[in-house]
Amino acid sequence: MTSTTWAAGRVLGDRDARLYLAAVVVSGLGSSAMWLVAGVWAKDLTGSDGLAALCALALWAPLLAGPVLGTLTDRPHRRTLLVTTDLLLAALLLTLFAVTTPGDLWLLYTVLLVYGAAGVVHDAAESALVTTAVDPSLLGDFNGLRMTANESMKLVAPSAGAGLYAAYGGATVALLDAVTFVAAAGLYGLVRVRRTRPRPAGRPAPGLRARTTDGARRLLADGRLRPLLLAGGTTMLLSGVNGALIFAVVESLGHSPAYTGLLHVAQGIGSITIGLATGPLLRRLGESTFAAYGIALTGAAVALRAIPDDVVALTCGAAIGVGLPCVLTATLTAVQRATPAELLGRTTATAHTLLLAPTAVGMAIGAGLVELVDLVVLLPTVGTMCLLTAAGLLRHR
Repeated sequence: MTSTTWAAGRVLGDRDARLYLAAVVVSGLGSSAMWLVAGVWAKDLTGSDGLAALCALALWAPLLAGPVLGTLTDRPHRRTLLVTTDLLLAALLLTLFAVTTPGDLWLLYTVLLVYGAAGVVHDAAESALVTTAVDPSLLGDFNGLRMTANESMKLVAPSAGAGLYAAYGGATVALLDAVTFVAAAGLYGLVRVRRTRPRPAGRPAPGLRARTTDGARRLLADGRLRPLLLAGGTTMLLSGVNGALIFAVVESLGHSPAYTGLLHVAQGIGSITIGLATGPLLRRLGESTFAAYGIALTGAAVALRAIPDDVVALTCGAAIGVGLPCVLTATLTAVQRATPAELLGRTTATAHTLLLAPTAVGMAIGAGLVELVDLVVLLPTVGTMCLLTAAGLLRHR
């Protein structure tokens, strides 16, 4: 039995880990379908690419409020918070049956904005609750398998959602998403958790401002977490630049824009593969080295995308899918292991903001640069910056 198979068996042999992963798969199916269909729905109603793009903005904008939203998750009953959030989202999604004309688009945006904010709270609460429900020795393996589950749904759900939308309309996809949230709430309700220590009697609870900054203070003061976060944020900034260039890459290959779907599939397969191997590699290499190797692989693949060849493009897509999740999984696992349970929700939410928000900035930068700089120069430059980031992280081990 290989170490990867053994590690996966250990996670799946844990009752609570199985319940968590089942909830991730179930809710991921509905969420991935809904996120794709929302933009298509807005486009069909209005004919506007800009209004369709606002759907993605509504979903991602709440991530900027991660440090504030994360304070909601540092409560004794995180499992109850997860179940309640899922059930409220299920009810909210049903209001989308009222969206039938362009004038109803405000309701779709409102639901997506709340959906994105609830997602920030949900992810932080889930990450914190995992540490009290899953054996600490399984955290790396669990996070890797969670990545695999998420990426698997991203490959399956878009086609299922698109088919359902074409046949029955956007409201039906919203109904599917609502049903998956109800199912996930039931699974989370079955998870057993260990009680965390209560706040010592007589110690006053900190105010909202102090709770909001607690996470950032802890992350930036930790000599092991700070280099991981800085390298991760830089990598995701560069990945955003790279993501904005994908249509130019496809054009250089002589294909239509639809070819991007094939590149996304290749990247998804790479992410699924590394997710299965994450636990053993984290134990062997440690978080910083694992993340640095992933960043270096990403950089090399981005640079090689400048070669206009189909085989090279698909191989690089798969390599980026392998390399990019390494820094995210390694950083999240390190945060879970190094943070006290009572601070983990706000700290995780802050880490997500610091890691993922730069992606949007990078996409804006890439959208501007692609009109000014040739791909033969731009892609190797971005790849080299990734390699320098990896070297810097290795130096801080």
